[in-house]
Amino acid sequence: MAIVVHLDVMLAKRKIKSRELAAYVGITEQNLSLLKSGKVKGIRFGTLEKICEKLQCQPGDILEWTPEPAGATAGDEGLL
Repeated sequence: MAIVVHLDVMLAKRKIKSRELAAYVGITEQNLSLLKSGKVKGIRFGTLEKICEKLQCQPGDILEWTPEPAGATAGDEGLL
């Protein structure tokens, strides 16, 4: 995956539980878990905005681009 999600790191730094963040953002804990694991194809700006608002961070603190290894393919992930 070219985009690495560091949401779990930010949650730990801010001492916020996934359940609390999911409730604040207005998404299910399951969808937040999928986002944390990187198993989504995209994220709506509104969702990202609420996450950053609650965690008091920038989108770049959560998302990082890394080059994909040669021959890697994307899966059938969903959009939050």
